[in-house]
Amino acid sequence: MARGKPNILITGTPGTGKTTMSSALAEATQLRHVNIGELVKEKNLHDGWDEEFECPIINEDLVCDELEDTMEEGGIIVDYHGCDFFPERWFDRVVVLQTDNSILYDRLSKRGYTGSKLSNNIECEIFQILLDEANDSYEEDIVVALRSDSIDDIDKNVADLTGWVTSWCNQSVQSDSNSMRD
Repeated sequence: MARGKPNILITGTPGTGKTTMSSALAEATQLRHVNIGELVKEKNLHDGWDEEFECPIINEDLVCDELEDTMEEGGIIVDYHGCDFFPERWFDRVVVLQTDNSILYDRLSKRGYTGSKLSNNIECEIFQILLDEANDSYEEDIVVALRSDSIDDIDKNVADLTGWVTSWCNQSVQSDSNSMRD
């Protein structure tokens, strides 16, 4: 059974604006926003605490099990700083947000990131680790890298993705009506 609404993954280094953009996109499109970090805490989908990076150690299998039925229904925006463990079939669009390093450094510092947590995230952005991960994990034609340096960038990205969602839904309706005629 085909989904009536698309699923979108919004990924990127911490501090690139994933949650801000996902929330705005969910509001604009009436898709449901799932923040994986919140889901992991809420449903206890982790294997303890990582002292060095000061975050839960996510249990990827538990996360995927928790989301399986929801993702099959469609209309979901998943927001997470990783992407390679999600099943490829789940997503119709994978968005990698990218932010200028000096802007990202300031954002992460304001969040209280220090030491290896700060430097590892900046290096991840410099070397485009998440873009490479997305390109390795998903079909090239569904992966897009978008700038996320300012509120104007987020507004433009939300507008562009809202147009993409509308087009996707229209094509889905069209292909459903064509298959009914066959």
